[in-house]
Amino acid sequence: MKYILVFLVLFFVANPSSKETMTWNASRKLTWSDFKANPNPSSGAVALTASGITFGYSVKTSGKRIVDFSASVEAHFYPNKSWYIKERANTYILKHEQLHFDITELYVRKFRQQLDGLVVNQNIKIQMNQIHKAINDALDNTQRTYDEQSNHSINLEAQKYWEAYITEELLKLEKYKSE
Repeated sequence: MKYILVFLVLFFVANPSSKETMTWNASRKLTWSDFKANPNPSSGAVALTASGITFGYSVKTSGKRIVDFSASVEAHFYPNKSWYIKERANTYILKHEQLHFDITELYVRKFRQQLDGLVVNQNIKIQMNQIHKAINDALDNTQRTYDEQSNHSINLEAQKYWEAYITEELLKLEKYKSE
């Protein structure tokens, strides 16, 4: 039997040049010291959270037939691509940035849920790649919508709504939380 390993990565923000990452953990919230990149003062933003999903899978074959598969999906934060403007940052904005990372975790759980429903077949690699693309698109759309509706945290009511909504959605998918 032969094992084939494929490793794919999708990022909400451009592929980081540094390998340093932090895996999402419910008991470990972001701190400003995690944001290590130089700020972009011309962006108009106070901070930027670079987060993304790592996705890898392997298939087990017997002859030319796929007989099994396994996959790994995780949410990561990229310190060397994340930044903040110290003079304008505060705990409220950090909470907004944390929610971007939490949204990434939500889509990791949705990804795991969809992978959990797959049945081994000869198109499994194609199916996993299609799910990967769809999750990436949905994550990007949700991140954009979150910033638009909360006006990058300025709209207090929308920010509060998103915090409650993401918390609720994460709880619904608790089964797909990483150990």
